[in-house]
Amino acid sequence: DAVLAALGPSAGERAHLVACGLLSEQDGRRYELFSDRVVYPIVDRRGRVIGFGGRVLGDGQPKYLNSPETPVFHKGRELYGLYQTQKARRTLERLVVVEGYMDVIALAQFGIDYAVATLGTATTPEHIQLLLRSAPELVFCFDGDRAGRDAAWKAMETALPFVTGAQTLRFLLLPEGEDPDTLVRSAGADAFARLIADATPLSEFLFQQLQDRVGVLVSIAGRTRLASLAEPVIQRMPVGIYRDMVETR
Repeated sequence: DAVLAALGPSAGERAHLVACGLLSEQDGRRYELFSDRVVYPIVDRRGRVIGFGGRVLGDGQPKYLNSPETPVFHKGRELYGLYQTQKARRTLERLVVVEGYMDVIALAQFGIDYAVATLGTATTPEHIQLLLRSAPELVFCFDGDRAGRDAAWKAMETALPFVTGAQTLRFLLLPEGEDPDTLVRSAGADAFARLIADATPLSEFLFQQLQDRVGVLVSIAGRTRLASLAEPVIQRMPVGIYRDMVETR
């Protein structure tokens, strides 16, 4: 109970600790939320600590834990590592969006210091808008399992209303069983950077994923099925040249 002893001697201070997510309450008892965890500060775009992430040291669950929503921390609006990335690079040419803060840290250790992560939530419209304001190219990098593919598709759907063609959005699905942390350690920074550079453009990713659902396209029925699936997705894009080109394809 080191946090409680150091920061919560009074009732008012203990209430603040609960409000900011350092203490949690259950069955009338207060306990430290991040006990027995390696704790990572989460900062806003001005470098102010607004929350924490914690990885369990033993075999407990959950393996990863973020601060809950609080008056100062809204996980759907924040990106882990963005402040550090912008501080390290005067001009950002590209941002890689990964799933966890351990991925951000591992990539930075290998010199890929332009990665950010969502904080225990799917990519939100607020994330997309923040990312588009931050760099001209975005690469969404996900694990190669079913959950990763589903997360990539959801991120693409969320991005569609903001896609005009003025900025580049790409998608990178890693080999199954790999994540950015494990892959950059086994393959090295140069190999991982090549994967990022060769990531699939949004329009190609969209049709690849839909074709996987339809299967063989040699028949008229298959192509018609693909078109029927693609049309409502494409309609979510802003009206303009980019959407016209995707529709033509």
